[in-house]
Amino acid sequence: MATQERAEDLTGRARIRDAALLEFAEHGVKGATIRGIAKAAGVSPALVQHHYGTKEALRAACDEHVIEVIRETKQEALRGRMASPNFLAIAMRTALPIQRYLARALTDGSAAAAVLFDEAVAFSEEMLERGAPGMSRPDTEDPHGYATVMTGMSFGLIVLHEHMTRSLGADVLMGDGYPRMALAMLDVLDDRLLTPELVAQTRAALKTLPAPGGRPPDEEDR
Repeated sequence: MATQERAEDLTGRARIRDAALLEFAEHGVKGATIRGIAKAAGVSPALVQHHYGTKEALRAACDEHVIEVIRETKQEALRGRMASPNFLAIAMRTALPIQRYLARALTDGSAAAAVLFDEAVAFSEEMLERGAPGMSRPDTEDPHGYATVMTGMSFGLIVLHEHMTRSLGADVLMGDGYPRMALAMLDVLDDRLLTPELVAQTRAALKTLPAPGGRPPDEEDR
């Protein structure tokens, strides 16, 4: 009996946490309430407080869960499972509520969002350096900058999901718009829009730009 009670207790905690993910995503931390989360989870406010105590503690639990899910998904991808349709389907179903939560957290200034961004940059840099199935190492003299910009582009799609959804005419986080957005992103990554000559000219120009309020970099700076 005690074992069953513990299992039900864990299930109840997970149900409350999952409801909180969506409530925080929809209303932000300031707008979400214990009563609203309890209603979404189909439990009493007292049970939410029994499991988590305060809204701040529940938000911290959501942050921890999001970080863990993204870590696990990335590790699976690094093992070469990204090309598997089954993996993609499961990852998408799992990631959709996570993405909605993350989209709000990135704009609300969540501590978890900062951790996730930094971890995503480090993960991308490691993956680009070490290589992964189906990926080539990038031709760059600044791997950290490359990984940071690549992460910013990916996170930017999540933050701008409402505008992406409006433009594509379908929800890019929770609906049919996601595959279209992902396919377009693949096209962007696979394409080379700039000619080698234009890249060389622009690269040379950028390297001679003066710092704000300063002089152009000299040879030692470069």
